[in-house]
Amino acid sequence: QVQLVESGGGLAQPGGSLRLSCAASGFTFSSYPMNWARQAPGKGLEWVSNIYSDGSDTYYADSVKGRFTISRDNAKNTVYLQMNSLKPEDTAIYYCNHDQYWGQGTQVTVSS
Repeated sequence: QVQLVESGGGLAQPGGSLRLSCAASGFTFSSYPMNWARQAPGKGLEWVSNIYSDGSDTYYADSVKGRFTISRDNAKNTVYLQMNSLKPEDTAIYYCNHDQYWGQGTQVTVSS
């Protein structure tokens, strides 16, 4: 069955960085695009970024463009989200997504 397991969340200071990982299994990872999304406290789910199956194209929400970078390693069945210049408004649970499948999420808190 499809499994998506996020890791790498934690507490960061404003201006700091974190790198999230999502380990995927149960499907042919290299054949599918992948997404990151997030849900801030009291708010709805927000799409963050998308990467094409071979990594050739990437897309970002305006709120993170220029600060976040999505990448993938198809040999490791893993997608990453490098988050730089973090802001308090980036505080959220971050989820990895493939088709209708979601991971359990990883908490990112940006606070001084």
